Amino acid sequence: MKYSFISPRKKSAFSPEMQLLFIFFTITLLMLFLTYSFLFFKGYRYEQDKQNILQERSDLNISIYTMKNQIAFIEKESALSERIYTKNIVLKESLSNLFDLVPQRITLSEAKLLENGLILYGITPNQDVYNFMLQAPLRSIFHRTYSSFYPDKNGWLRFVSTNYIDEDKEQNSEH
Repeated sequence: MKYSFISPRKKSAFSPEMQLLFIFFTITLLMLFLTYSFLFFKGYRYEQDKQNILQERSDLNISIYTMKNQIAFIEKESALSERIYTKNIVLKESLSNLFDLVPQRITLSEAKLLENGLILYGITPNQDVYNFMLQAPLRSIFHRTYSSFYPDKNGWLRFVSTNYIDEDKEQNSEH
């Protein structure tokens, strides 16, 4: 005797409901894995970017330090060139003033400019002309002035005048 009007079906553990549930779980796990992978990758990239930025920062700090040193060197060189330029202008004016100071009756044959002094070689008609017309202005400029005279063939006198500026007296007068 038969108790059922339909023929029996094979029973499976994977019914359509279970298959649907399995698909949803698989999709959920796949989405979780992909999210975890994405976050792991982003964290890895973040660390790499952080290291690159730190390296760039270090390189930039080194560049800034190097540039500051170069700027300081250039400023020192600029100040030095400005001092040299100023000294040259002063020297040029001083030489111009010196040659303006020499009277027509006295002839200079050589002038040596020292760091803190001046040596003049020349010819003068007599010692009085030299003393009144050249040595008096030189004494007003220099702290120490020495003169030597030698007779020349034509009756005139050859002279050597050494003139010095004392550095310590000049610095004390500036303060």
